[in-house]
Amino acid sequence: MQENHMDTLDKKDLGRNWVSSSRFLFHVQLFAILAFVMGGCYGLYSMKYKGKPKVDVPESTQYTPKYK
Repeated sequence: MQENHMDTLDKKDLGRNWVSSSRFLFHVQLFAILAFVMGGCYGLYSMKYKGKPKVDVPESTQYTPKYK
């Protein structure tokens, strides 16, 4: 009975069972990468380009300048 109980604990222990620990670490890594990608996409979306601003350009600096 005691040996069966210890065997069950060994299967659930992440330090002793590399199969379950690697599966757990894979899911943690997948979630972390997904969270960073979604956070980056949201950051780019919230800082998106708002359009062409109206800029006053002096006439003397245009392609065909107009002098006084």
